Amino acid sequence: MSASSLPLSRRGLLAAGGAAALGAMLTACGGKEDDKSSPATTTAAAAGPWAFTDDQPKELKADKAPSKIVAFTGTAAALVDLGLQDKIVGVFGETKKADGTAEDQAGDLDINKVQIIGNAWGEFSVEKYAALTPDLLVTHQFDAGAYWYVPDESKDKILAVAPSALVTVGRVPLNKPIERYAELAKSLGADLNAPKVTEAKARFEKAAADLSAAAKASGGIKVLFGSGAADVFYVSSAAVSSDLMYFKELGVDLIMPEVKGQDYYESLSWENADKYKADIIFLDARTGTLQPKDLAAKPTWNALPAVKANQVFPWQAVPIYSWNGAAPLIEAITAAITKSKKLA
Repeated sequence: MSASSLPLSRRGLLAAGGAAALGAMLTACGGKEDDKSSPATTTAAAAGPWAFTDDQPKELKADKAPSKIVAFTGTAAALVDLGLQDKIVGVFGETKKADGTAEDQAGDLDINKVQIIGNAWGEFSVEKYAALTPDLLVTHQFDAGAYWYVPDESKDKILAVAPSALVTVGRVPLNKPIERYAELAKSLGADLNAPKVTEAKARFEKAAADLSAAAKASGGIKVLFGSGAADVFYVSSAAVSSDLMYFKELGVDLIMPEVKGQDYYESLSWENADKYKADIIFLDARTGTLQPKDLAAKPTWNALPAVKANQVFPWQAVPIYSWNGAAPLIEAITAAITKSKKLA
């Protein structure tokens, strides 16, 4: 994850541990094979003994591949992109907006076919989770042993219900967690040779090549990724955020903020928000963050060169770690760089 306000400032509370609470690994995952599964999910991997080593690392084993999965919403979206919609029974994290429509991080997940056991940071109904009798819980790992969006106060109870898997999404470039989620999906029965998957992968690879070419042709246009809150402007670091790290590898000239240790962002008061002079600002577009219209009353925001030049663009700061989910994100960065100009 990249810059945000509340969740990022509390990442340290997602403490390591919990493996001891897992208990015995699952010995049966949903009984006989589901003959209603789609072709993308009906493979030998789904039928035989299951094994997967997550990124803690922890080896998971069962007699059959899990068939009832509960996941962080963005994780569920990635698994859906790889053909596993029918295996997702529950999600947690921002999923449904107040108007009933899906949050961006839900991607192509059908939110009406899953149980939402938590729809915001800190929300996770242990009762609803247990009632689903899940075979596996899956979420991101930004920091070692930290279960993304699993509340610290109820973590032990949650992890005691079913086995869990973590996929590292911090301090590695974007393509790495995408590959790891693909490996997990394959172990769960996904067909990575399905046309939808191979087409998405090809689109992702083309998007990466196009961004590299656009960055090279831009003449060194400087880019800043940030997130707005009432009192603070967060400037994200490409040293730890997977999407920014990947953009930088592709040649984008990112402004690197001064961060402490392994922090994901630098926190600037609005009085100091003009510390960095960027040609382009990509602003966190997630629900709960301030958007350009919300920032219009802040003098330092209006004085930023990129704001004056109308070179501010939305940024989905929590990528969907699949080829299908990430390709549009990269394409949007390319389009913004292509249409913008160097200001100084």
